[in-house]
Amino acid sequence: MRIPSALAVVAWLTPLGALAAEPAVLTALTTHWIGYASLAVFACAYGLVILEEWSGMRKSIPVLVAALLIWALIAWIYAEHGDNRFVAHTVRESLLEYAELFLFLLVAMTYLNTLEERGIFDALRIWLLSRGFSLRAVYWLTGALAFFISPVADNMTTALVMSSVALAVGRGQARFVVASCISIVVAANAGGAWSPFGDITTLMVWQKGRLAAHEFLALFAPALINWLVPAAILSCTVPRERPGIGGESPRIRRGGIVIIFMFIATIALTVTVHSVLHLPPALGMMGGLGALKLYGWLLNRANGSAEAILSARGGIEADTGHARALDVFEQIARAEWDTLLFFYGIMMCVGGLGTLGYLALGSAFLYGQLGPWTANILVGIVSAVIDNIPVMYAVLTMDPAMSDGHWLLVTLTAGVGGSLLSIGSAAGVALMGQARGIYTFFAHLRWSWAVALGYVASVAFHAWFNADTFGIVHPGTGP
Repeated sequence: MRIPSALAVVAWLTPLGALAAEPAVLTALTTHWIGYASLAVFACAYGLVILEEWSGMRKSIPVLVAALLIWALIAWIYAEHGDNRFVAHTVRESLLEYAELFLFLLVAMTYLNTLEERGIFDALRIWLLSRGFSLRAVYWLTGALAFFISPVADNMTTALVMSSVALAVGRGQARFVVASCISIVVAANAGGAWSPFGDITTLMVWQKGRLAAHEFLALFAPALINWLVPAAILSCTVPRERPGIGGESPRIRRGGIVIIFMFIATIALTVTVHSVLHLPPALGMMGGLGALKLYGWLLNRANGSAEAILSARGGIEADTGHARALDVFEQIARAEWDTLLFFYGIMMCVGGLGTLGYLALGSAFLYGQLGPWTANILVGIVSAVIDNIPVMYAVLTMDPAMSDGHWLLVTLTAGVGGSLLSIGSAAGVALMGQARGIYTFFAHLRWSWAVALGYVASVAFHAWFNADTFGIVHPGTGP
């Protein structure tokens, strides 16, 4: 990669002593040993994240340590030149961005855990199994449901629920299971791309104010094509035979249906609070969490048993069939804490590298020399290998001057690019664990060409269908 000449000259010639006088000019640190050390720390940490499946080390551990080391190095060099305030202020800005994302995700995870505890997802799985659909019908149904559920639920939960149906129906049918898992992964990732809360990347773009909530709907058709192209190709490998019908009956615990509508209402409230009152989306979500906790308290009192109320307070276990106590605090505790802490580490690491000036150099090369079309398409390809969260956070921190069409494009590519490889998204990694030995990295890789065709088709369709969104370029503020 060739660093742009103008910025390279600034990086080599700007004296380090100038940092104290003008702390916003940071490109000098890109060629200082502090910068190189920070890059090495981040590279080592992310290498350990990639090796999580083999090492057994949770992915949050290395990035939490790396975040501290990077910011400690930055603070030390600034303190050496008499500035003890700039770094602390910058860290607090990064913490505020993370806090908003953290609170939003914590509430969403709590609602999904509560729906799972109330038996909603099991009931959906059992209902699908009891209909007596053919293997090909199940293949298309699980993919379609993944596409339409993931805009509300996260893509990993959606993929796990749908794959459990495919695995239950397709016992002994390896080709069917592989095709269904690939279709579900692509559908779940594509479905999350056209909703402001369907994926972490879309949530970050929305919270940053780069796109309004309704603008994400422009990606519905491109995202649908992203799934339909590989799904149609893979469907040719799925047999038409009809599997046996399971004997289970769906069981939804008391309050489950009400909580579905409460979740929908919480999302609607969040969009309204952000769009009309211009308040952070996390505020609406936290209000929804309060409503869920209130409903849990009312539900437990309505059960009329002291045991149920004590259980909701963490006292004892009580399960009287459909009247099982609802402990919202337990559902909060079941959140994906490793994932939430991983996001903290990644955002702080990328924020540190941005403070050092590396994101300014990257932005000048990607969006200055290559241009937004090439840069945004590359973002999707890179996200198949590197998690799309740090990639998208880096783009948002660069904040290049782009039109709404290009912000939609990078949102699309970052969301669906992870489908190119099984390790490129949380949904793919989760399904490799659930369908161990059947849906593998190489089983997905054999069909990556079909997924790539869908990727190209979705980008081309977006360029044509949403051509009017590329007209006005919004100036970026830079990292």
